[in-house]
Amino acid sequence: MKSKIYTLTGDNGTTSLIGGQRVDKDDVRVEAYGTIDELNANIGRLAHVSKLQQWQVDIIHKIQNKLFNIGAYLATPSDGKAPVPGLADDDVKELEARIDEIDVQLPPLHGFVLPGGSLTATRCDICRTVTRRAERRVVTLAKQVYVDPLVLRYLNRLSDFFFVFARFNNINEQIEELYWDKNA
Repeated sequence: MKSKIYTLTGDNGTTSLIGGQRVDKDDVRVEAYGTIDELNANIGRLAHVSKLQQWQVDIIHKIQNKLFNIGAYLATPSDGKAPVPGLADDDVKELEARIDEIDVQLPPLHGFVLPGGSLTATRCDICRTVTRRAERRVVTLAKQVYVDPLVLRYLNRLSDFFFVFARFNNINEQIEELYWDKNA
């Protein structure tokens, strides 16, 4: 038998964490994993609406899976210092390697790059800014409960990844980068 999507249990403004504990829908934990979910949705749009090569889609899908692991971890209250299942130091190192592989193909930066350019690059910029917001939400949560520092390291590298990925896509599509002009 198929279960119903709607449960009616959230009609009063609460939701269940993994394990059954009920919290308000604006709880800091819900904000943290909810922003991770929003980020993942934006990444899904980037992967399936943009004209990406298969190696790029493969990277994106791996990131999406890691974000699901992070979201599940954040949605699970813990009494101790539990690690994130399915997230390891090697995942941060892999992001760093991808950043380095892409960045070596880019011209040097001459200032702050304005968001925009190609449709793919603008989607990367949106993913970068939502990643930064997710990072801020996790920092807020970490002030209240233990959060594995690996989560913040991963999110920090992920925003860097989307920055270089945006630049790569603009340059690949022969769209000139626009730099911030503080006198404009």
